Amino acid sequence: MNDTPGRQTSENLRPGSQSALRRHNEQLIVAELRERGTSSQAELSRATGLSTATISNIVKALCANGLATTHPTTSSGRRAVAVSLLESPDVALGIDFGRSHVRLALASPGLKLKDERFAALPVGHLAADSIATAAALLEEALAETGISRSRVIGAGVGIPGPIDHRTNTVIRGAILPQWVGVNIVSQLEQALRMPILVDNDANLGALAQITWGEHRSAKDLVFLKIGSGIGAGLILNGAPYYGHTGITGEIGHSTIFDQGLVCRCGNRGCLETVASTTVMIDLLSRGEPTPLTVENIISRAHSGDAATLRVIDDAGMAVGRAIANVANMINPEIIVVGGPLSSLGEVLLAPIRRGLIRHAVPAIGQDTIVVMSSLGDRAEALGALSLALHHSHN
Repeated sequence: MNDTPGRQTSENLRPGSQSALRRHNEQLIVAELRERGTSSQAELSRATGLSTATISNIVKALCANGLATTHPTTSSGRRAVAVSLLESPDVALGIDFGRSHVRLALASPGLKLKDERFAALPVGHLAADSIATAAALLEEALAETGISRSRVIGAGVGIPGPIDHRTNTVIRGAILPQWVGVNIVSQLEQALRMPILVDNDANLGALAQITWGEHRSAKDLVFLKIGSGIGAGLILNGAPYYGHTGITGEIGHSTIFDQGLVCRCGNRGCLETVASTTVMIDLLSRGEPTPLTVENIISRAHSGDAATLRVIDDAGMAVGRAIANVANMINPEIIVVGGPLSSLGEVLLAPIRRGLIRHAVPAIGQDTIVVMSSLGDRAEALGALSLALHHSHN
């Protein structure tokens, strides 16, 4: 991750021996490769602040010592040298708990996926039951891949709701009300027997975009997750932004209509009351023999159903209006939209862009890129992996 707080470049170091400086610079490069995977020497230079000559010399030493390998590639149409760490026996675990699912992924420090698992969970699932399901999935994954538990260096975990990082508890307003007040880290460490890091799922979705996605060079990015809840993860100056207590990006609780419906957070007219998938399902299920699913909404939208397209358009405009306030404040380079509606593509992106342009400062609205995430519903689990890998090497 670029510009991580606490990370120093050679310019920040006190005068010392050349060998100490070289070791420090080598650690910077290895940390970047572990977190981002294969990178060009130019990308390593931008990420660490080291000169290209320094990068080249250290990479040669890493290769000579059997720690890395290089191969030719292209970057922006030019020839470049790509650097990869050689495979490590260690792996990290990423877990994404959702309103009705748990997803698990294992990967090596070089961002090579080893295994992925998914299990459906009942709506309203209890923390203890869901954690037990995740533990069972992990045992299955380790058994089938032959990876020893001792090689799992830790786990990152995503929860769909605001988390107070001072207490590691989910607070009021979460999609999982049964988890409110639960010390997630304590329960997971007891069940999984490894170090645990927990974060909001939207924050992890944002982290995934700059580690696993195609936006690795983005310095200022917003990841907008639209699902049963609506949240935003912020990347500012190349690093996740957490604010004072870790509760950021709660865009789903921005007031859109003062006289709107009462939200689960206790306020009235929040964005989630007009643009979440739950609201879309409620609106479109009227008159239907059974409630629709997200998959039904996507299918009907692609087939051109007028009512479905209207509901999506209204929701997208509301989302665009809310994200305009964020854009006016931080002026992001790019807004990446994710969540279960990702396959809608331009059907959802077009009204979001219209809402953004209508309500943002003109220069910001016109210059902010709005795209769909290429990581689909895997983004949060992949971001959880990145979280675990980054902290295990700091």
